Amino acid sequence: MSGADERYDVSDDTDAVFLKAAPFIDSDHPAIVAYARKHAAGVDGDLARAIALYGAVRDGIKYDIYRDYSDPATFRASGVLAAGQGFCVGKAAVLAACCRAVGIPARVGYADVRNHMTSPRLHALTQTDVFYWHSYADIRVNGTWVKATPAFDRELCARMGIPPLEFDGRSDSLFQPLDAQGRRRMEYLNDRGTFADVPFAAILENFKLHYPKLIEAAQLSGNFRAEARANVASDVGSQT
Repeated sequence: MSGADERYDVSDDTDAVFLKAAPFIDSDHPAIVAYARKHAAGVDGDLARAIALYGAVRDGIKYDIYRDYSDPATFRASGVLAAGQGFCVGKAAVLAACCRAVGIPARVGYADVRNHMTSPRLHALTQTDVFYWHSYADIRVNGTWVKATPAFDRELCARMGIPPLEFDGRSDSLFQPLDAQGRRRMEYLNDRGTFADVPFAAILENFKLHYPKLIEAAQLSGNFRAEARANVASDVGSQT
């Protein structure tokens, strides 16, 4: 691996590439290894272990988008685990790292999405309903790559009035287009592909371009969880 921003053509790579520790998916970090082994202990088979690790990362690490994006630790698996909270990019890195730590090939993938449900303050800061570089983990289970999105934890989902996203290890676990009330939720716009490690520099450059107010606010701190509530706007785009 020549660097954290290098993308791998998965059609040419072997599983070994996605089992190695990387600068951001640091699966050899002692804390990552301990966390992965703890939650995979006594669980037989890659399928069951992947499901167990998904639940541990989804609910064990709280989601909060107000992070310091200039700090690489915000994107690094061990840094997110140490903080106990992170946004989608960091949490996907943790899941991928935990999978690698127990011998399950994993990588990270990205897509641009239109988010119809978020807090009014966050929308005011981003000035758009498009979230660039939304991340998920891509896990190789029993010979098949399966997408897993551990972003929103169970507690946050309850605050927002939406069901937590489940993962069965057999089919892709991606954000639902509608919530339980039939309101628009997430719309996938652009697939950026999968990577062997988090492309930190590219993501940060894009965030600075599209979200200058969010970058400033995140560095000043905020609390997305406190803003989240069951009656979030059904269509944030209508506020503009």
